[in-house]
Amino acid sequence: MLQVLILGSGSSGNCALVCTGKTRLLIDAGLSAGQIVSRLASVGVGMDTLSGILITHEHGDHCRGLAVLLRKHPLPLLCNALTREVLRDSLPDSRHWNIIPNGSSFEYAGLGIDTFSVPHDAADPMGFVLRHGDSALGILTDAGHATPVMRQRLKNLDTLFIEANYDTQLLSNDTKRPWSTKQRISGRHGHLSNEQAAGLVAELASARLERVILGHLSRDCNTSDLATGAVRAALQQQSRHDVEIVCAPADVPTPWHPVRSRPPTVTGNTSAPVGDDSPPACLAAANTSAKPDSSPMVWCQLELL
Repeated sequence: MLQVLILGSGSSGNCALVCTGKTRLLIDAGLSAGQIVSRLASVGVGMDTLSGILITHEHGDHCRGLAVLLRKHPLPLLCNALTREVLRDSLPDSRHWNIIPNGSSFEYAGLGIDTFSVPHDAADPMGFVLRHGDSALGILTDAGHATPVMRQRLKNLDTLFIEANYDTQLLSNDTKRPWSTKQRISGRHGHLSNEQAAGLVAELASARLERVILGHLSRDCNTSDLATGAVRAALQQQSRHDVEIVCAPADVPTPWHPVRSRPPTVTGNTSAPVGDDSPPACLAAANTSAKPDSSPMVWCQLELL
């Protein structure tokens, strides 16, 4: 079973964990190394069970913990070439780099991974769709606006993790940020507002979409109620009352969320529970002696630098 857990999401740091039993892949490492290790331990996962780290882009809130984490735990690192060029000087000298062309699709450690370009002010930011069996999970964060490529790649998902960074009015009224920062945040290479995220979620709400996880909420310019309210209203306009909406906090992990295809007969005003009470396959595998799957990608370039 494909499962996802957000270790933390916000301007202070972003890190998620995707599991398929034997495979356990981190998405970004924007928390401190100590926080990543501690939060993984709190959900029963040890660093020695991880299969690698997949990077969206090089900004500090997505990579802050990388250098210390990799110094202590030499894991494979997956990113594209331009992101590597920015990161390599700050990372340990010897590193397994898995170079991923932006826009490519490949398999890593039993996970199918589709990549796509995202409009953000970084070297070459990426979003992902991760597939395992019939399950599909979308990862979209730090995007200034929705593009046709993003819409195409994020079709037919079971679960979508998407940023809802700010409320437009709260950002406009914020006195802590200079005008130039507000312009960057709300620009076409900045972040998605609640309204933008809600509109995109409504567009992407195929019949199989079961859950939306909202992330990267601004501490000063957003609230979970505003973000979930905007997305819920947009989905209700599409008569989709059955999609679970969850906000990922910055300071504690979310529950485990199973990513599974919705049964075709689901209708009406049903509401899925938050997380899953059954023992996660990821946790069960982590408690065995089996080594994590970190086999090379099917075709991508693997370098030791």
